[in-house]
Amino acid sequence: MPRVKLILSDIDSTILPAGQAQVSPRTRAAFHAAREAGIVIGPASGRGFAQIAPFFANDIACYSTAIATNGLEVYHDGVRICVQPLECTALEATLAALANIPRAGLICFDGAHPLLVAGERADLAERMPSYAAACDEVDALPSGQVVKANVFMGGDALTTEELCVRLLRAVPELDFDIPLPGYLNIMPAGWNKGSAVRRLCDHLHIGLDEVVVFGDAGNDLTMFEVVDHAVAVANATPEAAAAARWHIGRCEDEAVAAAIEELAAGEWPFEA
Repeated sequence: MPRVKLILSDIDSTILPAGQAQVSPRTRAAFHAAREAGIVIGPASGRGFAQIAPFFANDIACYSTAIATNGLEVYHDGVRICVQPLECTALEATLAALANIPRAGLICFDGAHPLLVAGERADLAERMPSYAAACDEVDALPSGQVVKANVFMGGDALTTEELCVRLLRAVPELDFDIPLPGYLNIMPAGWNKGSAVRRLCDHLHIGLDEVVVFGDAGNDLTMFEVVDHAVAVANATPEAAAAARWHIGRCEDEAVAAAIEELAAGEWPFEA
C-alpha cells in the first residue's frame, strides 16, 4: 500500500454538494481523523483563503493547511508560505479582451468580498449568484495587490472553451481555466493548483508519490497531473474523470469522506 503523507481535496462539488453552505460533519470528522493519523490534510480550491472558513464551520484544523485561489495562495499550519499575485497590467489586458464579448465581465476580490469591475450583475448571477448578491460595483481594478479574480459570461454568446482560448491568446501573461461553465479562474502564466502542490510538497519535504488529491473539474487537472494518486468523484466532468487514476462515488454521497476515513485507518480505498 502506498504511504500517504498529504491529502488535498477540492471543495465545490467534491466535498461540498451544490446548494450546500458547509461540508458535512462527517467530512470534517474525516479531516480530523487524518490529522490524528499524522497525515497533513486540507482543501485545494479556487476559493480564496479568506472565503474557506465558513465551508468548514470555522473549524480551523480542517483548513489551516490549504491551497487556495486555484493555487495562488499556499498555507501550512495557518501560515501563508506562498502567494502569486496577479499583475495589474495583465488584468487591464483581460478587461480589454472582454470589452467586445457580449455579457462577459470580471470580478476581483478584496479578501472574501467580491468587486464587480466589469460586466452586469445579472450575468454574474447566472454563474455565481452569491457573488452577484454580495458584490460592490466599482469603476476600476483595485489599487492594491489582487490575488483572486475571475471572468464570467452570461448566456450562450460563446462557449466557455472558446472564451478561454480567446483570453489565453489575448493575454499570454495569464493562464485561464474552467471550474464551471461560464466562469473562469485567472492565474499568472505557468502557475496553478499543480504548481502549488509541488510548492507545498517541497515545504513539507515529501514526495509527490505520497500525496492523494480529490477533484471534479477542469481546474483540478493540473493537480491531477503532478501526483501519483489523483482521485475523481463520480460526478466529475469527463475530462477530470479521464485524467484521474482512481475513481470513487459521488460528492453527495460523502465519497471523499469515506475514502479519507480509510486512509486515516491505514487502509487503501481505491481499486483500478
